[in-house]
Amino acid sequence: MQSLGTTVDRGLEGVVVGTTELSAVEGEAGRLSYRGFDIRDLAANATFEEVCYLLLFGQLPTAYQLEDLRVRLAANRAVPKPLIAWMESLPKDASPMTVLRTMVSALALFAPRLADGAHASTPRAAIALIAKTPTLLAAWDRIRRGLPPLEPLPHLSTAANFLYMRSGKSPIYEAERALDTYLVLLADHSFNASTFAARVTASTRADIYASATTALATLEGELHGGAPSKVMAMLVEIGTPDRAGAYVRALLERGERVMGMGHREYKVRDPRAEHLEVMAKSLGEAAGSKWYAIARALEDAATAALAEAKPGRRICANVEFYTAPTLAGLGLPPDEFTCMFACARMAGWTAHVLEQLHDNRLIRPQAAYGGPATAAWTPIERRGHSADAAARPGN
Repeated sequence: MQSLGTTVDRGLEGVVVGTTELSAVEGEAGRLSYRGFDIRDLAANATFEEVCYLLLFGQLPTAYQLEDLRVRLAANRAVPKPLIAWMESLPKDASPMTVLRTMVSALALFAPRLADGAHASTPRAAIALIAKTPTLLAAWDRIRRGLPPLEPLPHLSTAANFLYMRSGKSPIYEAERALDTYLVLLADHSFNASTFAARVTASTRADIYASATTALATLEGELHGGAPSKVMAMLVEIGTPDRAGAYVRALLERGERVMGMGHREYKVRDPRAEHLEVMAKSLGEAAGSKWYAIARALEDAATAALAEAKPGRRICANVEFYTAPTLAGLGLPPDEFTCMFACARMAGWTAHVLEQLHDNRLIRPQAAYGGPATAAWTPIERRGHSADAAARPGN
């Protein structure tokens, strides 16, 4: 786009705004890596705790380092009692993302401060945020259902603890493994919208809690983190696998999108989707859930229909597509899907904040002005009353 002789890259698509050692997205090849480790290897072999260590400290942990991190996460999972009491006073129909964003911001009220009153943006603070975010979500899930929140158990992993704190039962292996894999796959993704927003906030020297809150607010939009709930709505509407083809045709005839299909970065299938598909299938078989079968039929129908509508262009499922049947298979309601995304991405967000602060420069882009070149001042008594109603305050 050209504006007054200046090239404007709307959405910053294709614009390189910084460097990172945390993750790399190779869209043409369909590859994602964390600090050089391919996401396929990490999804198959690593736990979420190992990935947290990798992102925060730059290398895979030894057995001792991993156990130390597990102990530190366990020690930080409990949230301040006043926050639990606050959540219990909130309207039960409040949006889970609104509640989570508010409570993550409020964690700063109980965090240690430096001598000047500021919060330290350190790995210790990052670990506290990673540990407490799933606890906050599990607590709100129970509170909104009229149930008392449960304390985390120190011997359980991040994934198992969340499932326990939500249900009060020890999770089956398939459920813990599915959620742990989900957390690994969603932990980081280079300079996506929420991560970039967090880095912009951090570049002002705002603390890690402010930066994490910014990221959460950005994730809430359906063009970033809100798509899985839209995918789930499609699966519910379809109802059975045999109806997927007709549903897709009707959707495209109305000029609407198949949510969860396609990705700005990936030109082939999102590498995270294949692992989530395996988890969704495993959960479906273990729990007798129908959502995977519908999702698989929907992807096949959508891929074929989109290939016909746009010859030469392959549009495949992204990570959000199989997030829906995976999280639904774990019993989460659709309006908590984006919150679960945040629980995973908190690892990446906090690592990016620390990286930004390590070699900081204020992020302050320019904008091309597109308004009138000049305007003459008119006293209020001489201004006309024919202005469009849309210009009135409140419109």
